Amino acid sequence: MISLHSVSKTFGDHTRSVAALDDVSLDVARGEIFGVVGQSGAGKSTLIRTVNLLERPDAGAVVVDGVDLTSIGSGQLRLARQKIGMIFQHFNLLSSRTVRGNVELALEVTGAERRERRRRADEILDLVGLTDKAEAYPGQLSGGQKQRVGIARALAAEPTVLLSDEATSALDPETTRSILELVRTINQQLGLTVLLITHEMDVVKTICDSAALLESGRIVEHGPLVELISRPGSRLAADLFPLGAVPPHAGNTVIDITFSGGSADRPVIAQLARTHGLDVSILGAVIETIGGSQAGRTRLELPGSAAANAAAIADLRSQGLLVEVAA
Repeated sequence: MISLHSVSKTFGDHTRSVAALDDVSLDVARGEIFGVVGQSGAGKSTLIRTVNLLERPDAGAVVVDGVDLTSIGSGQLRLARQKIGMIFQHFNLLSSRTVRGNVELALEVTGAERRERRRRADEILDLVGLTDKAEAYPGQLSGGQKQRVGIARALAAEPTVLLSDEATSALDPETTRSILELVRTINQQLGLTVLLITHEMDVVKTICDSAALLESGRIVEHGPLVELISRPGSRLAADLFPLGAVPPHAGNTVIDITFSGGSADRPVIAQLARTHGLDVSILGAVIETIGGSQAGRTRLELPGSAAANAAAIADLRSQGLLVEVAA
């Protein structure tokens, strides 16, 4: 549904320039929720703004629903953008318009008639749970309600793609959860493809199907979450399930075990201790629900060297578990 092919974007001039995006290629499948994560300055906002060409790339192609946006004229681009909704971190609502008026604004741009604008606005406000706030003004709303108006406005023109630019970073944790639940519901009910950027790994864990890590304008890792979890050395997996620094281990072996799918339900540690006669110490554990199933990482300390524990480690790996020797 969304494909970026060797996209680059540089800001500045010949005396000083910054590469916001450096040869970025990315594919987002139809109907999935794809998260792009990275620190401030990584190029996340530039990336998402290239999808609807609010930022035109210096090189590369941006294809949305089969249309190469970088190769069409301004008139065709305006029509294509109507199928790409966008929600923002700071809502961007017009304070002089009611909630309904803000939603209808997106339809005024398309030339929809007044009666159709009102019908569609009321329909979408019902979807986002704001029917009773239709005549209220933004100043009378909470942060979460303002973001729901922003989502409703983005959905008004019945887009096929929804872009989210740090949409929950200004919200408290409880409100963030409710907005993420709403985005997932919209994704499922309307079949929308969602591309979101965030620096919060909890957002990725909560609703994303796939993710990419962006650093200094480059994609350094990407893929479906269920694959990333089982990928040796995955930095995204380590960020999803942080275990912290490896503690002093006094010559013993420290291993990190990644569980996913059915392996999360098995008594792996108890079997390891019983089968190999080991006194196993649990140094840390993180378990989450990813893609509807349990997954996580556990850090164990085994007595003795890695060579002495080779049989135990091989046994774990033979069960389909990802085992990495941390120390």
